[in-house]
Amino acid sequence: MSGLTSLIVLAALVLLVIFILSSAIKVVPEYQRGVIFRLGRVIGAKGPGLFLLIPIVDKMTRVDLRTVTMDVPPQEAITKDNVPVKVNAVVYFRVLDPNKSVIEVQNFILATSQIAQTTLRSVLGQADLDHLLTEREKLNMRLQEIIDEQTDPWGIKVSIVEIKDVEIPQGMQRAMARQAEAERERRAKVIAAEGEFQASEKLSQAAEVLDTTPTSIQLRYLQTLVEIGAEKNSTVIFPLPIDLLEPFLRDRSPKKEA
Repeated sequence: MSGLTSLIVLAALVLLVIFILSSAIKVVPEYQRGVIFRLGRVIGAKGPGLFLLIPIVDKMTRVDLRTVTMDVPPQEAITKDNVPVKVNAVVYFRVLDPNKSVIEVQNFILATSQIAQTTLRSVLGQADLDHLLTEREKLNMRLQEIIDEQTDPWGIKVSIVEIKDVEIPQGMQRAMARQAEAERERRAKVIAAEGEFQASEKLSQAAEVLDTTPTSIQLRYLQTLVEIGAEKNSTVIFPLPIDLLEPFLRDRSPKKEA
C-alpha cells in the first residue's frame, strides 16, 4: 500500500514539474511580443523566440505587431452644404509600442475603431459634397493625421485611412445626373461654336488669298469639276465663271464719230 502511495506522489510531482515548466517556458513568434508583468509591474516586452518566466510571479500578455485591417462601419453625417451622406472607410494600423498598447488602453482595437468612427463623422461635417467626391485623397490624409495623433499615446501607428463608399440620397443623384448631362451639352455646344469660328477664320483667309490671286480661282474651279466628274452623276451642272464671259460682254460696237 505504501508503494502505491509513493507512486501517486511521484506522479503528482511529475505533473507539477510539467505544469511549472510549461508556465515558465514561453515561445513567442516573430510577429508577436510578450509584455511581462512581475507582481503586477511591467518589466518590458520580450520576444521573439524562447524565454523563461518565473512561475506564479510573472504573467505575460501577447501583443500582435502585424498590420490590422479594420473596416469602419457606415457613418451617417451631414456635409457642410447640408447634404446627408453615409460613408464607410477602412483603416490600416499596427502596434509600435507593445507596453503602451497594454498599459494605456484596455482594448486598443476597439478604441481605435471608436476614434475612427467619430473622426470620420467630424471630418465629413467640415467638407462639402463636391470636395467629398472630387478631393477624397485630401480627406484621407486628414483622417489619417487626426486618428494617428489620437492613437499615438497608445503606441499605435495609423498608416492608411481610405474612404470606400459614399452614399447620397436618390434625389441628389438624379440632380447630379441632370447637372452632368447639362454640362456635357454645354461643352458640346462650346466645341461646335469654336469649330465654326475656326472654320470661318480659315474661309476668310482663303477668300483673301483667292482675291489677291485670280488664277487660284480658276485652279479651284477646275478641281471642283474633277470632283464632280468622279461621282458618276448622270447630270452634271457645269458652272461657268463670269470671268470667262467678260471679254464677250464688252461693248464691241464702233464708236460714233463726232
